Amino acid sequence: MGAEFAIEARGLSKHFGDLRAVSDLNLDVPRGQIYGFLGPNGSGKSTTIRMLCGLLTPTMGSANVLGTEIPGDSRTLKPKIGYMTQKFSLFGDLTVRENLQFIAEIYSYPRAERASRIEELLGKYDLHDQQTQFAGTMSGGQKQRLGLACAVLHHPELLLLDEPTSAVDPQSRRDFWANLFRLAESGTTILVSTHYMDEAERCHRLAILDRGVKVADGTPQDLQARTSMHIVEVIAENPYAAQSTLDGVAAIASVTQLGVRLRVLIPERHENPVQLVEKSLAEHGVAGSASLTAASLEDVFVAVTMSPEERDR
Repeated sequence: MGAEFAIEARGLSKHFGDLRAVSDLNLDVPRGQIYGFLGPNGSGKSTTIRMLCGLLTPTMGSANVLGTEIPGDSRTLKPKIGYMTQKFSLFGDLTVRENLQFIAEIYSYPRAERASRIEELLGKYDLHDQQTQFAGTMSGGQKQRLGLACAVLHHPELLLLDEPTSAVDPQSRRDFWANLFRLAESGTTILVSTHYMDEAERCHRLAILDRGVKVADGTPQDLQARTSMHIVEVIAENPYAAQSTLDGVAAIASVTQLGVRLRVLIPERHENPVQLVEKSLAEHGVAGSASLTAASLEDVFVAVTMSPEERDR
């Protein structure tokens, strides 16, 4: 395994009967970076994370995680990783401080350093005022901060986060990501799954999963630069009429409405995409203007998860 990678996976697959949850996944996660898994529910994100931390045995393929072979002896791996699930998994009938003390005991954190480490985490994750509060009575954002504090208490080299911000408000999400960047800057490798486009854009690198298959991989900027699609933005007085018209144009692969604007994806083999859109609108008496624009990450996601029939239009 190359020293520059925290995770290397080759042909990683997991089948549950006839269901292929993950198929032939190749993965290289650089050390000290935030690597994102973007995909809808059921795309294989959680299954992949569980295989990488040794909770699930792959049906086929293998991975090397921090020097430990998967499948193999995951006991040597567990002290090196932190894992935070989508659902709050700590003890609701313990206080914040008691949860941290319990996690310190689980990881055999040096007794002489426990008190100072817990104080450090209470301050870093803004939990001092809640330290005597039962965890089950906390808000979603507070539970999230406690979950992260517990996941990093033992200074893991690798942090695995499975949709950790799905149940919190936007401000809590921003604060959470600020903490992730600080961890990455200190050398922690972070693998985070999400279905939020704005979160995916914050990752250093990104893999897009669709029905268990990796369909794209790279930096957000690289992915946006190689969609193989013309992106045309349309502003129309009647967006619904414009969308209905453009949906019927054979050369157009996708039309998405965003308020009064439309995002139109046209395969790059078609020339003059703006003229194609404007001519189609004019022929149906729909008023609107069109212009080329740069791809967003949502455009990338739509493009790479298209059916072959849509892409070959």
